[in-house]
Amino acid sequence: MFGVLTDWFSLNNHLFEFMGQKVSSLELTSTITGLLCVFLAVKGKVANFWVGYIYNIFLFLLFYQTKAYSSMFLQPISLAINLFGHYRWTHPKENEKDQKSDLKVTIFNRGQRIVVAAIILIFAFVWGYFLSRVDVWIPSLFSSAAKLPYFDAFILGTILTAQYLSAQKKLECWGCWMVANISNIILCHRLGLGMMPLVYAGYMVLAVGGFIIWYKKFRKQHYLDLRKQVEQKWASQQADI
Repeated sequence: MFGVLTDWFSLNNHLFEFMGQKVSSLELTSTITGLLCVFLAVKGKVANFWVGYIYNIFLFLLFYQTKAYSSMFLQPISLAINLFGHYRWTHPKENEKDQKSDLKVTIFNRGQRIVVAAIILIFAFVWGYFLSRVDVWIPSLFSSAAKLPYFDAFILGTILTAQYLSAQKKLECWGCWMVANISNIILCHRLGLGMMPLVYAGYMVLAVGGFIIWYKKFRKQHYLDLRKQVEQKWASQQADI
């Protein structure tokens, strides 16, 4: 039984070829789990976090074996953010609730968006430098050099940002996901992963859909909040008369 599981989660266990690239059982499992996770997130379902926990484990194994160390290091952090998001979505503060008492969708202002972009770029430079030297500094764990360290680091920073914004139900999370998906398509192609670029293309479609759905929710809730403020102001003025 253990041997079967070991083989299933190995990149060398090829099931078929797709667009000239061999697809392993691990890559296929990650593909299905990832698509399900994003689909549930687009729908605003809390179940996306439970699927996300499993997805983190699969991706950790996948990127370790492809030597995409930055993406590998992302998974434990991603797991922690998922736990945080799971709590935030199920325990919103009173002023954060929508009409269904769920965590409502909110947005950043322009200045906040600029700060977020700057943080991603600075992180990519610092973490990329570390990755470019990780095989020299920690040769016992990493026997060969990381592939595309700065590009991999940029993807890591973008995904971490997207996950944190998703946990807070910020509309801008979908913009970060779109950038991350395009970058991951390029990265996976360079790493020789045949199925994962298609997965990230699917993620892109879901990200666009997620943005549209969340934007509609934001506009609806924004209207309800404004109407509530007007009604409260009017009631206050009537009470003063």
